Amino acid sequence: MTEDKAPITQLEEEGDIAADYLEELLDIIDYEGDIDIDVENGRASLEIASEEFGDRWLRRLVGEDGEVLEALQELTRLAVQTRTGERSRLMLDIAGYRRGIKERLSEQAAAAVARVKETGEPVSLEPMNPFERKVVHDVVKAAGLTSGSEGVEPRRHVVIRPAEG
Repeated sequence: MTEDKAPITQLEEEGDIAADYLEELLDIIDYEGDIDIDVENGRASLEIASEEFGDRWLRRLVGEDGEVLEALQELTRLAVQTRTGERSRLMLDIAGYRRGIKERLSEQAAAAVARVKETGEPVSLEPMNPFERKVVHDVVKAAGLTSGSEGVEPRRHVVIRPAEG
């Protein structure tokens, strides 16, 4: 079984373990937040939001350019791995931060896809982190084109190409 094809029950278990871990963390730092668990694109997906208190307090858990969010995601993945013995690919969002990035990048990727379809020439995008590149790859795949990541961190970027064949 490949990691991309993890059974839904396994992903739901990852989500439950991650939610328990994050609830304890929120209690320790005395933050209020609701945790939504889902399964998206073969991964457990969690979002911490707070309707009652607004998201401004939670934004501290995102940090500048999402660096705190990235760290919390890695810690949560480790907590899940400790319990299951399996590497987790779960995605964590806080206060809609990643959702906003995903929407913006999806629009940029769609515009690049349109350019590739119009010109038949590859289009290189700006350097992105792994999450951002994954968003672009998903949009490109859905449009029936091909894409690949090129370069070395922190300059790794996506190149979109016409469909092969």
